[in-house]
Amino acid sequence: MNSYLLIFGAGLLAGTMNALAGGGSFVTLPALISAGIPSVQANASSTVGLFPGTAASTWAYREGLGPVGTVPLKPLLLVTLTGGAIGAFLLLWTPSRLFDFLLPWLLLIATLTLTFGPQLGEWLRRGRHIGPRVVLTVQFALGIYGGYFGGAIGIMMVALWGLLDSRDVKSMNAPRTLLVTAANAMAVLIFIGAQAVRWRETLVLLVAATIGGYCGAMVGKRIPSTVIRAGTLLIAACITVIFFTRAYGHPR
Repeated sequence: MNSYLLIFGAGLLAGTMNALAGGGSFVTLPALISAGIPSVQANASSTVGLFPGTAASTWAYREGLGPVGTVPLKPLLLVTLTGGAIGAFLLLWTPSRLFDFLLPWLLLIATLTLTFGPQLGEWLRRGRHIGPRVVLTVQFALGIYGGYFGGAIGIMMVALWGLLDSRDVKSMNAPRTLLVTAANAMAVLIFIGAQAVRWRETLVLLVAATIGGYCGAMVGKRIPSTVIRAGTLLIAACITVIFFTRAYGHPR
């Protein structure tokens, strides 16, 4: 019962975070691991539990869908779906002990992206421009990352697209949300087919994250964006430190 309460609380917080600024997996993944689920299964279950929220966001943004710069949406969607499938299979083939070793570094990459992503995007846009082929190649790599882990993948996409499209970041929300959902969708299907999901915990997480997402949308109207961002970064940094301590802080 205590484990389910922990997962429900994590789902509420994660759903709220995703509605406000993203980064919900920083909360759900450690909660599932703390509940005794092996790390690979925990990552798969976290992806499935948080998926309905991202899918709902895609539907909400559907009217803003369109090409990114000169790259049509269909090839971007195709390479993302393919990459997401590859990433999901790579996760399933990764032994839990190896994933435990990689996880702190994946969290660190995601934390740094959350922290410096906007500045990185502005820096990359200064006098730089890339072609559609490069964008599709990097988008394929991001699809793999999304299927495998996916922390802060939306910010990574926006930073990449900034080299191709001079639109403001807000106008990229629709294609970003669609392609993040696409990578996750392939992962969800593969994780379910491989029976890598702990369903009892995942259903608790799914319900809680849905409630949290609704509450987050309400809260977001009243809290300044700077406070939201600071809170998200603080949680991400603390979870990253905890996992580095867990992986490397004990004598062998």
